[in-house]
Parts: sequence; structure tokens; C-alpha cells
Amino acid sequence: MRKTYPLRAEGKHPDRVLDAVKHDIRKYLKRERRRELPEGTDFWDFDCKFGLTAESAAPAHLATVIPQLDAAAREGATSVYVEILARAAKRKPRPAGEAAHDVGEGAEEPGEA
Repeated sequence: MRKTYPLRAEGKHPDRVLDAVKHDIRKYLKRERRRELPEGTDFWDFDCKFGLTAESAAPAHLATVIPQLDAAAREGATSVYVEILARAAKRKPRPAGEAAHDVGEGAEEPGEA
């Protein structure tokens, strides 16, 4: 998805326009994650860019796109450019000795008292 979103619309409250842009981005992500993965891959990864224009767009992590959108709206931007491209990826195995969820020493398990 490569799209320039206007943040100001005649007759609409700017907060509602911003909500509509966020909804469109989240809807795209949800639709892409539903697609079937190619053989040998584990998940859909996303390459993102964000900026006020397509020329000034800089690479961004997916988790920072919505906060950057909020910041641009707070600063009074009239439009923003968002680029999100899905790609299939394979997770790298954890190095030996690392546990997924380490329980700290002295921590009680749920149900123990």
C-alpha cells in the first residue's frame, strides 16, 4: 500500500478524518496477515515508510507508524504519505540458552500463595 492521506477534509472534524486513516491502515494490515503464507515462511513482515510527502518518506518500524501519524496530525500536517509493503519472512531461531519466558528468582507461579 502506497498512499497519501489527506488529514483535512471539508465538513469533517479532523479527529474523525484521522480515525478513518488509522482504520484504513489497520484494515490493510489485517487483510495482508490473512493471506496464505508461501511455503517455508512463518509470518508476514512489513516494510514501512512514513513522511509528509512521498519524497520525504523515511523508513519506519510498523509499530511507530500510528504514533508518527498522531504526531503529524498534532503538528498540523494537511496530508501524510504512508507506504506499507508486506513480505513473507521466516523467524530466526533463538540462540541456545535463551528461554522464551524466564521467570525471575523468587517469583511465584500463578495459583501459588
